[in-house]
Amino acid sequence: VSVDANLANTKIAFTSNRDGNSEIYIMNSDGTGQTRLTNNPAEDSGPAWSPDGTKIAFSSDRDGNWGIYVMNHDGTGQTRLTTNTANDANPSWSPDGTKITFNSYRDGNAEVYVMNADGTGQANLTNNPIPDLGPDWSPDGTKITFSRDPGGSGEIYVINADGTGQTRL
Repeated sequence: VSVDANLANTKIAFTSNRDGNSEIYIMNSDGTGQTRLTNNPAEDSGPAWSPDGTKIAFSSDRDGNWGIYVMNHDGTGQTRLTTNTANDANPSWSPDGTKITFNSYRDGNAEVYVMNADGTGQANLTNNPIPDLGPDWSPDGTKITFSRDPGGSGEIYVINADGTGQTRL
């Protein structure tokens, strides 16, 4: 579930499999106006609103593996941002809307990546043999939090937005 605080007291983006597979929907904060935005036989999940409320980033396996996509808030303009053959998931927008952090398995396990909002400049921030999951931005955009999972213990870390200064919390 992702809530956009900029759209008239809130639109909520969510994933539902009510039609047979996972798709992205939006609704008003009171549950009315439920609208399906994606419609394909693949799985679409993990919607994340851009800070200005005009875009939604999400994950999908519609091209044979999980990738990060972006679309307009009404479902139009669905575009794949990551095109590698590994799985990419869990997008999160930076507070200024210029970057997206996400998980990628292109290095053999889950790593925290960052890219420009148009998909360019993809970079591995964590580069660790232990899976790093669920990246999210600090409110000021200077740090990214994530979970490192060494055998099921799920430790919380924070790093600078450029990947320096990894600290276990």
